[in-house]
Amino acid sequence: MSLLLALAAQAAAAQPAPAAPDYRKDATWLCLPGRADTCSAPLPTTALTRAGYGSNGQVRPATGAKIDCFYVYPTVSQDRGLNSDLVANEEKGAAASQFARFSSVCRPFAPVYRQMTSAAIGAAALGRDIRPNFDIAYGDIRSAFRDFLATRSKGRPFVLVGHSQGSWLLQRLIAEEIEGKPVAGQMALAIIPGFNVLVPAGKTVGGTFKSTPLCTRTGQRGCVVTYVSYRTNNPPPPGALFGYAPAPGMTVACTNPAALGSRGWTNLDSYWPTRSNLPVPGGPIRWSTAGAPPTPFVRTEGLASGRCVQDGQRGYLEIRTNVTPGAKWTDRIGGEVGIGGLFIPGWGMHLADVPVAQGDLLRLVEAVSR
Repeated sequence: MSLLLALAAQAAAAQPAPAAPDYRKDATWLCLPGRADTCSAPLPTTALTRAGYGSNGQVRPATGAKIDCFYVYPTVSQDRGLNSDLVANEEKGAAASQFARFSSVCRPFAPVYRQMTSAAIGAAALGRDIRPNFDIAYGDIRSAFRDFLATRSKGRPFVLVGHSQGSWLLQRLIAEEIEGKPVAGQMALAIIPGFNVLVPAGKTVGGTFKSTPLCTRTGQRGCVVTYVSYRTNNPPPPGALFGYAPAPGMTVACTNPAALGSRGWTNLDSYWPTRSNLPVPGGPIRWSTAGAPPTPFVRTEGLASGRCVQDGQRGYLEIRTNVTPGAKWTDRIGGEVGIGGLFIPGWGMHLADVPVAQGDLLRLVEAVSR
């Protein structure tokens, strides 16, 4: 709680948000295709299996990609104030971890925007009205998207990609700028985990979106992939920020990225950052009995499994770790959000939303690119 109070105090002493960016200028974009930037980084990665470390690989941006990806990063800024400045710091790390791999299947676009900062989240938790700050962030994303359509994508199909605050902003963008408009025909897919999408229980449309359905099969176009992650045997408590709908009759949508339309357990294709300093329940992860990871990322296939759970107002992707006696890979994964030595129960495995199924998400983009 002391950290939360400190963030709120920081926000109270904030300076006004900087002037709006001009997205006609390449400098206001964190990632652009064909440029040496965060999304063209190689991301050295090692396969981690039950037998230990395997082959090494790197990300190679696609040549001749048939589809574009427009990414909005999550809440990462530690800037003073309720809205961030336009100098990319923590934002680069988020884009590298969450989005750079998408450059292997699509042309990457990621605007720098005046996002709501960590201080704003702390202030909101203590009752401050941050709607004006959300409007500032959304205004930037809307401007960037309009420039993307008008001058950069030029009629190509696109995929929206976000997480957390990024997914929240993209929800509004879909509702206001895409649904019911000709551009809806260009949206091949929206991948927006980490923020509640509401639907009537048993339905695939309605609630958050009027006409954009949940994806129920691989290769389906014009639909939404969404989920919030919780560790098995630890479901969202009533009133949780993520995974619990605010009213009876509605539920939080879940689409399992490894098996769209399924409610069964499915192995997940994961890409984990190995050098993160974020707290993990049980302490730092020992990735393998064979020693420390040789690269900043490891890929695991089947270490984690997921299934969608719909239980009244609850809706979430349940995550379990598949422990195999004698295996050389870890029996633990992280993802919970820790503040002041405590993990927030209503946020679930929020930090694992993207890495736990990143390989599966990449295949979904490939499927709508054909």
